[in-house]
Amino acid sequence: MAGLGLDHVDVKFQPGIPDSIKMSQLQNLLHDALIVTEHVQQCAIVRRKDCLVRAASVGFNLYQDQVQMLLDAFKNPPQTREEGIYFDDRQYKCVRADKNSIYAKCGKRGLVLVKTLSLLLVATYTESMFPSVCVEAVEKLADYFKEKGK
Repeated sequence: MAGLGLDHVDVKFQPGIPDSIKMSQLQNLLHDALIVTEHVQQCAIVRRKDCLVRAASVGFNLYQDQVQMLLDAFKNPPQTREEGIYFDDRQYKCVRADKNSIYAKCGKRGLVLVKTLSLLLVATYTESMFPSVCVEAVEKLADYFKEKGK
C-alpha cells in the first residue's frame, strides 16, 4: 500500500475499505508498532464488542472465552490486583490494574492489556525482553487508537 501513496495506518479507518484490507493493515500496524521493538513476544488487537481477534502476531491464538476473561479483569481492578490473571496456562501476578490498563507477570514473563473505546490490545514479553519497552509500545498504540476514536 505504501507504493500507492496511502498511509497504511489511516486506511483501515476509512469507510468502504474491505475487511481483508483492514485486517492486513491492522496486521502491519501490529508489526510496525510492537513486534519491531523486539520487546513484544506475541500480540493481538481484539474487537471488544464480540471478542473477535482482528489481528495477531504469528502463532498467537486467542479464543473468545479467553478474551472475555481478559476483558472481565477490567470490571473490578482491585480484585484483579489481588487475584491476578490466569492466562496461557499460567497464573500471572498483577502489578497494575485500572480501568484502562492491566500489567501482570509470571516469573520473568509478562502480559500487558490495554483497553480503548472499542479494542483490547494484548501483548506478552519474555525474560529476554524489557517489560518497560513492551508497556510503552502497547500504550502508544492504544493512544493512537484512542485518538482515532477506536
